[in-house]
Amino acid sequence: MQSSAEDRGGELTRVPRRRSLLGRPSLLVVYVPAVVAAHLGLIIALLFRTPFRLQDLATFAALLACGAVCIEASRRLGMPAGVARDLLSAWWLPVALLLPPLYALLIPIPLQALLQFRVRRTLVYRRGLVASALGIAGACASVVFHQVVPEPLEGAPQWVVHAYPGIPAAVGCAALFTIVNTALVAVAAHAANPESRWRDVLWTRESLLLDVVELCVGILVAITSALTLGMLLLALPPVMLLQRSLMHQQLQAAARTDAKTGLLNAGAWQREADTELSRAQRTHDALALLLIDIDHFKRVNDTHGHLIGDQVLVGVASTLCHQLRDYDVVGRFGGEEFVVLLPGADTVEACRVAERLRGRVRRLAVPAEEGTVNVTVSVGVALFRTHGEDLIELLAAADLALYRAKESGRDRVCLPAVDAPRPDDA
Repeated sequence: MQSSAEDRGGELTRVPRRRSLLGRPSLLVVYVPAVVAAHLGLIIALLFRTPFRLQDLATFAALLACGAVCIEASRRLGMPAGVARDLLSAWWLPVALLLPPLYALLIPIPLQALLQFRVRRTLVYRRGLVASALGIAGACASVVFHQVVPEPLEGAPQWVVHAYPGIPAAVGCAALFTIVNTALVAVAAHAANPESRWRDVLWTRESLLLDVVELCVGILVAITSALTLGMLLLALPPVMLLQRSLMHQQLQAAARTDAKTGLLNAGAWQREADTELSRAQRTHDALALLLIDIDHFKRVNDTHGHLIGDQVLVGVASTLCHQLRDYDVVGRFGGEEFVVLLPGADTVEACRVAERLRGRVRRLAVPAEEGTVNVTVSVGVALFRTHGEDLIELLAAADLALYRAKESGRDRVCLPAVDAPRPDDA
């Protein structure tokens, strides 16, 4: 699926853009060309072995046209970075199920090219990886399905009329399509950010639910296409409406996140934090706030350039996410400053988490032309009720603690000192 490369793990979409694989991790430099070469090799191998029949060509053209219409709809809606689900699997999954494997290998190429030039330009190598992963996954699903249903389009499709074993086979092959595609993309995403957890790169609960929806729609379109191509005219509008609804939700989610790191932006974080604070007031639970600042970040930008500085921001953000719980609220406050809310954390737990984050960031190594860039962070810790009764007071206390950490030599965790003076320019 298109979504797999765009939002699995986020590592491929959040790194600063370059026009080639140069400077990427060595595994990525080898892996991406290997996947693309395998895809092209399969196309060449099957090109002269696949008989071209008029019915197959008509079905391929109809599904390709429907995919192109959906892409044009995406273009009119707009698809900024971070909006990844486009429901195009509703059109290339039927190609994998109904047509010989060659067609499954071919259909991602024109659709990905259309996305590149009509919707959103992205790195060419990433677009190539997406197309190749989709093609290989579709070919695998096609080969298996045709073993169960040798001629899916012959006459009145018996696999639709009698359901068994055709429908279970279609469901299984759709799952196979997702697994192969996800695995191919996940390797690249993990290679781009080795610090990421495989669990996050492969699937999240939300992405798994969306995968199920996309596959169900794809199977329904496949059944419709098998019965008669004219029925696609009835299938296209509801698929486009579902696509529009899905993308609208993604656009709303994108408005809440920081485009550079994928974390909550300042406004969204404050709304989430207010909710958690209200909950802690009602339940009398503990709650802690961490204010995290990258030490000497301006020096990184001045020495290595803003692209490397952006990579440092992404690396720190990824490290924070991987070390925190799912219900911890983490956001970027702008510049090199991050903020974390820890529900249920007392003083000991908050300081322990802060120290763990500080230690993990110290081990972060961002590739640069001159080698690697290492950074440290200073962390200010504030406790609900102890240092403040509302979010503004907590942020002020954490800011004071962060100032103490900076003044004490940086790369450390501090609590606020109640009587410590704060210069006006701090």
